[in-house]
Amino acid sequence: MNRFFPSLAAVALLAVAAGAHAEDEAGWVTLTDGKTFEGWKINESPDSWSIRDGAFVANGPRSHLFYVGDDQPFTDFELKVDVKAEANSNGGIYFHTTFQDEGWPKDGFETQVNNTYAKDPRKTGSLYAVQDVHDVMIGDDEWWTQHIIVRGKHVIVKVNGKTVVDYTEPEGQKPQTKDFARLFGKGTFALQAHDPGSTVYYRNIRVKRLP
Repeated sequence: MNRFFPSLAAVALLAVAAGAHAEDEAGWVTLTDGKTFEGWKINESPDSWSIRDGAFVANGPRSHLFYVGDDQPFTDFELKVDVKAEANSNGGIYFHTTFQDEGWPKDGFETQVNNTYAKDPRKTGSLYAVQDVHDVMIGDDEWWTQHIIVRGKHVIVKVNGKTVVDYTEPEGQKPQTKDFARLFGKGTFALQAHDPGSTVYYRNIRVKRLP
């Protein structure tokens, strides 16, 4: 009989585990339907984007795909994106940014996507040109989860659960260049298509606002 029915203790443990999982997932909102660009807006070079097997696929001339599905900007949040990059590919995930018609996003920060792209030493997980990562942690054609946690002027970036960036903006920090502020504030998210030789997949994009 025991081979077929779990003990009461086992049932209790399963219930606790299920409750913990439900608590962990509370507050998360999925930003894609896996079939359309609903809630998202492409700026330049729209042909750089397609959808395949539930993922946004970036391949082509520079272009950025901005999340526009919520009128309320994101300030403190957790963002998780499942990402895969083919060999010698570059991409990125932006936060605290705003839609612009063309060019590299000027507002907010980019968290880098780059495992084997030879022309840029900043590797996956880097807070681009602010706190860079130089170690290659992910192989080509391998899915990973990029997890971005922002509270106030502090950000943690995790790659497959490993913290690779832990950055706090210094008091009185000024825009880092005349073209790129790289300052905390509020805004939306954007995904990057970097160049015709890069192919990057983004899927299972979910966010949780933090109190």
